[in-house]
Amino acid sequence: MHGSNRVPGSLPVMSAKVIKPAAFKVAIDSSPLLPGTRPIELRYQVGGRGAPIVLLHGGWGYGFYPHDDAIAKLDRRFLIPDRTGYGGSPHIAELPPRFHLAAAIETEKFLDALDIKRSVLWGHSDGAVIATILALRDPERYDGIIVEAIHLDREKPRSRDFFEQMINDADAFGERVTRKLADEHGEDYWRTIIRAGGRAWRDIAATPNEDFYEHRLHELRVPMLVAHGADDPRTEPGELDRIRREVPTARIEMIEGGGHSPHSTRATAAQVSAIVGRFLDSLSAS
Repeated sequence: MHGSNRVPGSLPVMSAKVIKPAAFKVAIDSSPLLPGTRPIELRYQVGGRGAPIVLLHGGWGYGFYPHDDAIAKLDRRFLIPDRTGYGGSPHIAELPPRFHLAAAIETEKFLDALDIKRSVLWGHSDGAVIATILALRDPERYDGIIVEAIHLDREKPRSRDFFEQMINDADAFGERVTRKLADEHGEDYWRTIIRAGGRAWRDIAATPNEDFYEHRLHELRVPMLVAHGADDPRTEPGELDRIRREVPTARIEMIEGGGHSPHSTRATAAQVSAIVGRFLDSLSAS
């Protein structure tokens, strides 16, 4: 675990390119992920140098699927907040309804606290949903978004057993998985947040006619890269077709042999970093 430094509201200056991110904390006035608590102190990490790219982690936290390859290779400053409920940020017992929107609002407050006016977003899984919501809410704030393992389908029939295991028997994922989760979230807490995530997704499946993007996905104008594992077990057949229909300008890259997290898998990480690098170059050239 990296040491933490409290930063009142500015982005720390890194003296050299940092491959292993350094940890800091910043306060925001409140968060809809933990209503009634003021202020909220969020842990975040910083690695690399250059224009900011904000990494939005999935439902198991950043440390389970880190972006080590991208941070080492891409000429960007990576900002990596732990959402409320995860890592070194405040703990919660449950995720609220529409937690992706709540997390988007919290992320806006995080960026305000660090005075980040413009950035690129890279969201993974739940973080990909959050990134897309952010781009719809305030398109002028983001130069581009990268979404990996994005969710569009709410019912997720192929993932029902997975979510039930998160709720009822998270230890059954095995020692390697549970040790990483304990390292990220704490031995006494990791089961709480994993169960909360499973319950949240079970509730999402019960409301299939609602939409993560409030039926506004077709309005997306921020340049979008979809980097998606061709073998992602959390993706339903045809799930990405909605992006092809509603965001025809999106660049879609299917990673052969990639699962739920191609950016952190040894066999595919370099490929993802190269794809993302070309996308970032295209943003600079436009």
